[in-house]
Amino acid sequence: MKSLILIISLIFMLATPLPAQQTASPPPAQAAPPAETAPSQPPVPTYQPKFPGDPAHSDSEAAALGYMRTLLRAQHTYKRKNGQYASSLTQLVHTGTFTKRMTNLQQGDYSVSFRPHKDGFDLLLTPKQQDAQHRSFFAKEDGVIHAEEDKPATADSPKLR
Repeated sequence: MKSLILIISLIFMLATPLPAQQTASPPPAQAAPPAETAPSQPPVPTYQPKFPGDPAHSDSEAAALGYMRTLLRAQHTYKRKNGQYASSLTQLVHTGTFTKRMTNLQQGDYSVSFRPHKDGFDLLLTPKQQDAQHRSFFAKEDGVIHAEEDKPATADSPKLR
C-alpha cells in the first residue's frame, strides 16, 4: 500500500510542471511597452520634511538650507562680537557654530558663492543640477532666504516661505 502511494505521488510530481518551465519564455504579447509610456527618468523619492513648515523639496535642499542658516547665524554672531560682518568664510570658524569644513565652497549638491561688501555680504547656493528638487538660494545680511527653481536666485527672487 505504501509503495502504491509513493508511486502515485511520484507520477503526480512528474506530471506537474515546474514554475521555471512556465516562465521560460514570455508570450509575444508581453513585449516591452512603447517608448512613450515608459518613464524617462527614475521616480523621485518623496521628501519627508525634517520639521513642521520645512520649505525644502529634497534632502539635498534641506542640507543646503541648513548650511545657509548656520552661516547666517555665524555672521550675526561675528558682527555682534566685532562690529562688522566677516569678510571671509574662514573668519566665521571662530564663532563656534561654523566649522572649518564649512569653508569648502562645495557643499553636497551645491556650490557656495560668498561675496562680502562694505555693509554686509551676499550668499548664493547654486545646485549642480537645477530642478524642482534642487532650487538655488540667495541670502544677504538681513537673513531672508530667496529661492528660484530655474535660475540663480537673487535678492529679487521670491522669499522662501
